[in-house]
Amino acid sequence: MKKTASALAASLALSTLLVACGGGSDETVPAAVAAEATPASLMLEKIGGYSTGLYKVSAAEIPAYDAASKRLFVVNAQAGKVDVLNLSDPTKPTLISQLDASAVLAGAEINSVAVHNGIVAVAIQASPKTAPGRMALYRASDLTLLGSATVGSQPDNITFTLDGKTVLTANEGEPSDDYQIDPEGSISVIDVSNPAAPVVRTAGFGGYTGQEASLRAQGIRIYGPGASASQDFEPEYIAVSADGKTAWVTLQENNAIAKVDIANASVTSVVALGTKDHGLAGNELDASDSDSATINIKTWSGVQGLYLPDSMASYSAGGKTYLVTANEGDARAWGEDNDAYWAGDASKGFVEEFRVKHLINKNGWSGRAGDDLPPQLNTLAAGGLLNPATFGYCGAVAGDPGACRADANLGRLNITWTMGYRQNPDGTPVKFNASGIEDPTGDRLMYDQLYSYGARSFSIWDDNGVLVWDSGSAIEQFLASDDCKLGSARNIPCKDFFNSGHDEGSAKDSRSDAKGPEPEGLAVGTIGSKTYAFVGLERMGGVLVYDITNPQAPTRVDYLNTREDWATVDPSTVLATAGDLGPEGLTFVPANKSPNGKPLLIVGNEVSGTTAVMQINLTY
Repeated sequence: MKKTASALAASLALSTLLVACGGGSDETVPAAVAAEATPASLMLEKIGGYSTGLYKVSAAEIPAYDAASKRLFVVNAQAGKVDVLNLSDPTKPTLISQLDASAVLAGAEINSVAVHNGIVAVAIQASPKTAPGRMALYRASDLTLLGSATVGSQPDNITFTLDGKTVLTANEGEPSDDYQIDPEGSISVIDVSNPAAPVVRTAGFGGYTGQEASLRAQGIRIYGPGASASQDFEPEYIAVSADGKTAWVTLQENNAIAKVDIANASVTSVVALGTKDHGLAGNELDASDSDSATINIKTWSGVQGLYLPDSMASYSAGGKTYLVTANEGDARAWGEDNDAYWAGDASKGFVEEFRVKHLINKNGWSGRAGDDLPPQLNTLAAGGLLNPATFGYCGAVAGDPGACRADANLGRLNITWTMGYRQNPDGTPVKFNASGIEDPTGDRLMYDQLYSYGARSFSIWDDNGVLVWDSGSAIEQFLASDDCKLGSARNIPCKDFFNSGHDEGSAKDSRSDAKGPEPEGLAVGTIGSKTYAFVGLERMGGVLVYDITNPQAPTRVDYLNTREDWATVDPSTVLATAGDLGPEGLTFVPANKSPNGKPLLIVGNEVSGTTAVMQINLTY
């Protein structure tokens, strides 16, 4: 007979905590505790929440929890501060105060937060974002500033090592909107043994500058206008090994992971993650939002998915360390709101995203000039073609994409124009004429492959960045199935709102042309002898739970989506009853640190501006 978690709450004394997505709960492990029982299964239940009342301004992003003070710290990007919530009653979180870092840095904007043993660490972005940022430490119980230090440009993620002695920040170093200033990306390794006097060392990428050709040959994306490797690398999120010796950092736009020696504050390797072949069974996707709102998950030969992971966590299995990534996908889109850029001034930005139907129009892409034609692309050629040897199955012939360009096929899919076209050894494009014949005087690019954003999946890698397992098309397949239900009551068919956007209602299939359900945030937690991954789907919403104890064979355990209104076209008009929209950051709270003695999952939802408290109900 199965027993509920409440019947065994006293035995839930220890739960290993491993967290990604910019924050996390207090990670201090008691010196001596009883062994924790291992559940047969689990189910998420929303038991509480807090709403800022603010819509689509990222008012609830990254959560982190302090067990001693029972305070929850949530990044409120709209305010540039951290909301401090009282979580002593997890069914009724209440706002206590806001943590404001403007005393540390004028114009401060807090991007990320982490907590360890009563100390809160925040990553602070400067104004402008290309200037050096700051890291600051506060006492969780009363928000007293303990110390701060200068770090790299745009620190976007912050985390502690398990012993709490070191803080790391991922300094993304994004360019200015016109791409005229492009700071170097880096990782700050900060000794916080004395919080009043943090000591910063920098793990940079200067050693990779000058090796761009070799790095590109390995599959690492380096493509910003005029950027060196050290400028182009944009650290996103950090995972740390249990022994505190190694960190891994996602370089999202570069489709790579960097490995960092913490003791020496040095980058020891940068590994390309490769691509996902959507032409293979098991890797299917729905590629169109304009096929009469039908669910059409199928293979598409010639389409390669770039993993481009956002968040990442690490965990141990069989004595080895594994990395878990949420493969969101992200395009560089700078200057997209500047009319001068679209009028042809390439000095005003850089946009890599383009729809397939415009890229491969047999008449060229001049018709998109002044609308959405990137001037850098227009400089390369006058149009693009599809290789019939690859895309003949959907109608491509020499000089004509045929039905491949149709909206119901590949036409609506957003891809990067920077990859996939045939190149000479020096990287310049091989030119073709409009008839599809190779011709040095031609003005067409030949696309042998098309590269889309994100893998619509989450993946497990070994500690050297070698792929161990990927969820393939399982997320979209599940969302299209009869088994999937939406709402706290789990009574709304997912397939009726398949691949919906988080800021629109009655929008079935609207995200299929982009990145689908868009896995972005994740947290990893161990309960007993089982390890679970909690994966947030940014666009479709909700949290998927997988048992990843065996990294070669994870299994889906649960899915809870606490969006309640799916029909109202503009969710902002029903914000109070819409539910949770756009999960961004997740943190796992083990039972022995939880305010109610049961494991919790806390989710920051950036679109609805809400923080959801989910109880993890265990069965044995």
